[in-house]
Amino acid sequence: MKEEVNHETLEKHEKIIYKEECYAIQGAIFEVYREMGCGFLESVYQECLEKEFQKLKIPFFFQKELLLKYKGEILTQKYKPDFICFDKIIIELKAVTELNKEHKAQVFNYLKATSLKLGVLVNFGHYPKVQIERIIL
Repeated sequence: MKEEVNHETLEKHEKIIYKEECYAIQGAIFEVYREMGCGFLESVYQECLEKEFQKLKIPFFFQKELLLKYKGEILTQKYKPDFICFDKIIIELKAVTELNKEHKAQVFNYLKATSLKLGVLVNFGHYPKVQIERIIL
């Protein structure tokens, strides 16, 4: 019996948004976790990741103020993500035992509010390995 392959579905699953950029970002994240492990405050990981991004020449903004919109109107409240890399990927850092639905919802809402397409949620507080979740709008 021959199995049919839906090539359209296969192509969708193979196309990973910002693949090369994410690969570079994940390399930096793994290096920070390898060096520091878990147990530090989020601010420590932010500083380490900033140094690693610089070393790897990954373009980034640290806590760049972004405008938020509500029904097309700009709000006075601003959002400062931990990092924006390559002018298109939000990096949100956590240092908690486990990621939860609220953390994921936070990144998803940031994507909606900023019109960016990809967020990477990173948890340095998880043991035995760092947690990385891609959130796509």
